[in-house]
Amino acid sequence: MHNLKNRERSQVQDAAHLRNRNTKFIQNTSTGGSETAEISSNEHKYGIAAHNTKMEDSRKKDSDSSKKVQNGESNTKLESDSLYGSHWLTRVLIVRYMGFIYVVAYLVSLHQNKELLGKTGLLPANTYLDNVRNHVGSSSAWSLITTAPTLLWFVDYENNLNFWLDVIAWTGLSIALFMVVTGAGNWPLLLFQWILYHSLVNVGQRWFSFGWESQVLETGFLTTFLCPMLSLSSLPKSTPPSRIIIFAYRWLIFRIMLGAGLIKIRGDKCWLDLTCMNYHYETQPVPNPMSYLMHQSPEFFHKFEVLCNHFVELIAPFFLLIPRRTCMIGGAIQILFQVVLIISGNLSFLNWLTILPSLACFDDASLSWMFSQRVKSKAIKHNLEIGKTTKTPLTGVIRRIFNISFGVLIAYLSIPVVMNLLSSQQAMNTSFDPLRLVNTYGAFGSITKKRTEVIFFGTNSTDPESPAAVWEEYQFKCKPGDTMRRPCIISPYHYRLDWLMWFAAFQSYNHNPWLVHLAAKFLANDKEVESLIAFNPFHDRPAPRFVKADHYRYIFAKIGTPEASRGHWWKRKKMDSYLPVVSLSSLQPMMDQMGWSPRKGHRSKRKT
Repeated sequence: MHNLKNRERSQVQDAAHLRNRNTKFIQNTSTGGSETAEISSNEHKYGIAAHNTKMEDSRKKDSDSSKKVQNGESNTKLESDSLYGSHWLTRVLIVRYMGFIYVVAYLVSLHQNKELLGKTGLLPANTYLDNVRNHVGSSSAWSLITTAPTLLWFVDYENNLNFWLDVIAWTGLSIALFMVVTGAGNWPLLLFQWILYHSLVNVGQRWFSFGWESQVLETGFLTTFLCPMLSLSSLPKSTPPSRIIIFAYRWLIFRIMLGAGLIKIRGDKCWLDLTCMNYHYETQPVPNPMSYLMHQSPEFFHKFEVLCNHFVELIAPFFLLIPRRTCMIGGAIQILFQVVLIISGNLSFLNWLTILPSLACFDDASLSWMFSQRVKSKAIKHNLEIGKTTKTPLTGVIRRIFNISFGVLIAYLSIPVVMNLLSSQQAMNTSFDPLRLVNTYGAFGSITKKRTEVIFFGTNSTDPESPAAVWEEYQFKCKPGDTMRRPCIISPYHYRLDWLMWFAAFQSYNHNPWLVHLAAKFLANDKEVESLIAFNPFHDRPAPRFVKADHYRYIFAKIGTPEASRGHWWKRKKMDSYLPVVSLSSLQPMMDQMGWSPRKGHRSKRKT
């Protein structure tokens, strides 16, 4: 309206200017007679008429524009109202995101499983399955499956373990890519996907002992039944997402976050005196460059971080169980918190995975901006059709019965989980059922105040005790080693060996027999284990005669110090010996006892 008034004012001024010009023209041409006056009068008349016509056209255009804006706002409001409270688009987003998590998980498996779990891996899965069989004392499939649920029981894992590990990973990766591309899935497909990953987790031993593996299984199981029974359409007609499953996602993120908050205030007093963040960035399993910078923050900022953490994990989770608007605020808080954690450290795909159940806090109206008009129109159409339908198809009845039964099952399995949350002896990252359908979670219940690392060395010297012996250092993919190497950025990817090396530094090698096996593989110049590390000093050289591991204390080099100016990210100091000097022959008795053997065909020959 303001623009319209300005345009009218301008047009009136133009008309006045035209009248003045005509008047001056008549006065200055007195010799022109009546003919000139008549011409001037006509010019004046038609000029005013033309400007009046322009004014009318302008008013019509402004009116049309105003109507279009009003219609656009009306359509947007109608669209929002039509999608209010429904979860068609939410389901598409969740299925795609779950597919992304599976993609990362299976890529990690493809690149590392053979070296970690294969026939000649650090902890061979076939040896583990044989031990389970001996422990159960039965060859019945049911007894074996209930003890260690995995498809490997049904194949020749003794002779073709590596092949079947790859088959499982490639099949799972293919299904995951389908989920990402289409945003669709059904019960049989996603249940099979869940079984595939279960098959890896249950033979993964220490390599798959992290809390996020159970979280993948629980989240993947929920995603299975968020989808239709048989249709592979991303927006299947007459099959809206179950509100029970949507609430189960919210219940999951509630348990994850509240469990993490409670384990902190019960586990380490630094969470109560607000000092935990003084240590966290430096001592977390696999820091990244941002961890280095965040560690340099002033103490008051670290205290503020702890307070924010307590709010997000102890108060904000209750927002997730409250209706729409507050629930969306709670979901947004959790997503933002996970993004901050992703930026500040390499915690595998844990934080990426934790974002997923938070998406269930948003309905279609709040997520519609992420989708094309075609997809939104289809979701609106389905909503309208369901509103008009008076009869429920048979598949809908079956789904409803199943969803109610599923809700009862989740409620029943949640009883020990809730009791654990309320207990002063709270356990984190624990499963109370063999299928890991409802689990307890938690992270960083206690904070490590000092960072220690296990550093491996090898030498070709004949006398390892001689001061002249030259010890050369092995470098891992991501864990700290060389003090001048920049901390890596790998999230959401994950190096399982690097992560367990962090845990091994808190214990002795006697608690980690796989670490002794790693030393034996270094002594054999094993090519498979070489793919798990960043640098083998004996690559394309004779294998080392001796290997040892020492314990080092690591701290970040402060910005502005001489070490930092010389390019050092870390400062380190040797503490003590971790693994004494060993040779392949000295480890042979243990290797025979464990059923391990180095890859003899891959060992570089030493010149004599």
